[in-house]
Amino acid sequence: MSKWDMFYEQFVTYHGYRTVLNGLLVTVEVAVFGLLIGIVIGTLIAVVRVVPKYKRLPRVLNRICDVYVGFFRGSPMVVQLLLGYYVLLPAMHITLNSVLVAVIVFGLNSGAYVSEIMRSGIQSIDVGQLEAARALGMTYPASMLRIVIPQAVKNIMPTLGNEFIVLIKETSVLSFIAIIDLTEAFTKLGDPNYEYIIPYLMLAISYLVLVLLITFGLRFIERRLRRSDRSH
Repeated sequence: MSKWDMFYEQFVTYHGYRTVLNGLLVTVEVAVFGLLIGIVIGTLIAVVRVVPKYKRLPRVLNRICDVYVGFFRGSPMVVQLLLGYYVLLPAMHITLNSVLVAVIVFGLNSGAYVSEIMRSGIQSIDVGQLEAARALGMTYPASMLRIVIPQAVKNIMPTLGNEFIVLIKETSVLSFIAIIDLTEAFTKLGDPNYEYIIPYLMLAISYLVLVLLITFGLRFIERRLRRSDRSH
């Protein structure tokens, strides 16, 4: 039996495609929800970073953000997953679904990177717009939320897209906490015959197709945003 025949047997005859589809769903879910959490956390950190440090509270919050960003940018994703799932949660006597743990860890990790992306986006906006909003009587938080951040998001959209692609690829470590993601699903197709060449080749193609689809979607969104800017 050839390698392709063995792969076809596992993928079609023994319904391995169901495992692959479920693994694909888990991969996309963890990356999407992780990015959404990361955008919320990253935006909050970015605002703390750019707010004037005249008072003690902003300085303390900025220090906390420095530690947070330093940890999540300075350690591998797999270490963060293992630490969260096998160390921190058991120590706190908390039991969570492994996929939920992955979403939280990916969100926390993404938040560290998005914070730097968002900070650069906020700083790219002319400070005069913030000053004008304040002069009209808007509070600092309202000025940031309604004037500065929406424009910053448009500017950083391509970089946020790159962050999403990174998260998609990072999901390949989810099997370390017993999650059947896309990588683990294709690995299981090779386990019965100990033949992994074709499954891993198809795995690489699957990730490539995912990245291309995301890239196409991002370009479409960017074109729509440019048209919206021109129409105004």
